[in-house]
Amino acid sequence: MIHYLHTMIRVSDPEATVRFFNLIGLEEVRRFDSEKGRFTLIFMAAPGQEGVAEVELTYNWPPEDGGAPEQYDGGRNFGHLAYRVDNVYETCQRLMDAGVTINRPPRDGHMAFVRSPDGISIELLQEGNLLPQEPWASMENTGSW
Repeated sequence: MIHYLHTMIRVSDPEATVRFFNLIGLEEVRRFDSEKGRFTLIFMAAPGQEGVAEVELTYNWPPEDGGAPEQYDGGRNFGHLAYRVDNVYETCQRLMDAGVTINRPPRDGHMAFVRSPDGISIELLQEGNLLPQEPWASMENTGSW
């Protein structure tokens, strides 16, 4: 038997990333700071999914010697995280209102893609299907997703 635990992504700004996932509907379920290892782990999950399907945000602290912090890019190489949402239009609007670019708008009333502050591609899938509606149906893709 196998049991899914979590997906880990490295982040450069933990609080910005927590705010981003809050906009989608995830909540912080626990946090662990390691002074010795110089990292912070933040676990997030959709309501009721704690311990079932979590995202681990790993923040590696800047070097003690004052050197440059680690840089992360290539989020598309990771693939994507996918979340089912109650209303893809409302979720995308909430993200847009907070300044998040909708890379692949939900033109079909079913699927959209956005990126986290570290460039991780996030797929938003509608629970069921909504009829296409404006302004989403006419929106073009922005960047890569």
